[in-house]
Amino acid sequence: MSMEPSDKLNNDRERILDIVKTKSVLKQDVFAETKEAFAVFRKALQETIDYLRQKFAGLDERVTFDYKESGDFQVEIKVAGDVLIFFMHTNVFQVEKTHSLWKSSYFSEDESRSYVGIINVYNFLADSLKYQRVQDLGYLVGRILINKDKHFMLQGKRQMGIMYNNLLDQELGESQIRDIVNTIILYTLNFDLLTPPFQAIEEVSVSDMQVMTHQLNVATGKRLGFRFRHEEGDIS
Repeated sequence: MSMEPSDKLNNDRERILDIVKTKSVLKQDVFAETKEAFAVFRKALQETIDYLRQKFAGLDERVTFDYKESGDFQVEIKVAGDVLIFFMHTNVFQVEKTHSLWKSSYFSEDESRSYVGIINVYNFLADSLKYQRVQDLGYLVGRILINKDKHFMLQGKRQMGIMYNNLLDQELGESQIRDIVNTIILYTLNFDLLTPPFQAIEEVSVSDMQVMTHQLNVATGKRLGFRFRHEEGDIS
């Protein structure tokens, strides 16, 4: 006997309710945990900048340290010639199916653990923002993934890719957050600006010359871990 239209309608509505009660509520929980963690990141970043500014005071007034909040989900710090932007994404994501975590019991026993909030960390040259050189490149130097149980992992290049790479048994706390902040700053400062290829700047238009004081039409950026657009090489 075929299902009556009204029965199918009610069944579909119940399925919608089931999904909302499970997945949507889960995503709200993940978002809340990520937002709570981001508040601790903001505190750690503020304290770090205050410490550096105090310790560096009187050494060289040309070198500055700044902290700035842009809304609830973005914090910007300036450390000498570098700017780091910590940006919390407002959406919740599921860890990619190709990740090795899907082969573990941690996900197979409870798939809800695979949903994470993300805090991205981008690096820009301070002068790129100061002089509004809109063609300059910024780089994603790392990202922190946080699930409903406050378990986390840090993805990035080099030391960041091996520090906190196990979502299974790592719970995010204040000490880990301070360590991540210091590690990201050190990683950024240890990479210097590279000269652009000669061929990239051998031809300059009249209009380029007219605005050279503020913006030469040659993109500037440090080659760190990876760009906004995909580059060769994997992240951990």
